[in-house]
Amino acid sequence: MDEYLKTIRRELIANSDRKYRRAIQIFFKDGIKLYGVRTPMVRKISQKHYAAIKGRPKENIFKLCGLLLGSGLSEERTIAFDWAYRLKKRYRTGDFAKFEKWLKKYAPDWGGVDDLCTHALGCFLYSHPEFAPKVMGWTKSPKWWMRRASAVALIYGLRRGVFLKEAFKTADILLLDKEDLVQKGYGWMLKVAGDRHQKEVFDYVMRNKKRTPRTALRYAIEKFPEGLRQKALIK
Repeated sequence: MDEYLKTIRRELIANSDRKYRRAIQIFFKDGIKLYGVRTPMVRKISQKHYAAIKGRPKENIFKLCGLLLGSGLSEERTIAFDWAYRLKKRYRTGDFAKFEKWLKKYAPDWGGVDDLCTHALGCFLYSHPEFAPKVMGWTKSPKWWMRRASAVALIYGLRRGVFLKEAFKTADILLLDKEDLVQKGYGWMLKVAGDRHQKEVFDYVMRNKKRTPRTALRYAIEKFPEGLRQKALIK
């Protein structure tokens, strides 16, 4: 198993770009560890190596994911979360605890939150909506990335027409959050909800616009027709 991971790491090193590594750091205010491999190449490497292991038992693949996550390197995390998502047809209720653990321990930045929550974790939640109350519980977390995750995890389902009620409840709790990345997270959630439920989201925005931080408001209304956007922006 170690030799297998060494092969992946050698490919990541071979495709790393020092200038890209320095440039990407500016998007993460708390810093991030990475090789400096562009995302399309990371996903190409991920796809290639998943083809070699996809026949293994799910827990065996999850173990590999855990070893990749343990490195703390962004590209290895991308591969781990990609493999986890590719296992979606094999999800069982017990997998929630694993995804929640990964989120808490290995995704303390917006990139990790968004990758896990809009793919593996979001897909799990869509298939197992009975876990929505647990996800909503993250709104009370002292960790900002868990609060962001409480909103972003609903996006997968919102794109498929579910979780509108949960989205509004989540936005209610996060409305006055001081962390800009949380504001952007629930604003994004509302924007996606508006793709299928424009009137409901617009009405929600209008009811709350005087209290909503400008950052969240602009994200939420980004895809509204210009006339509706202007109405929402008038305080």
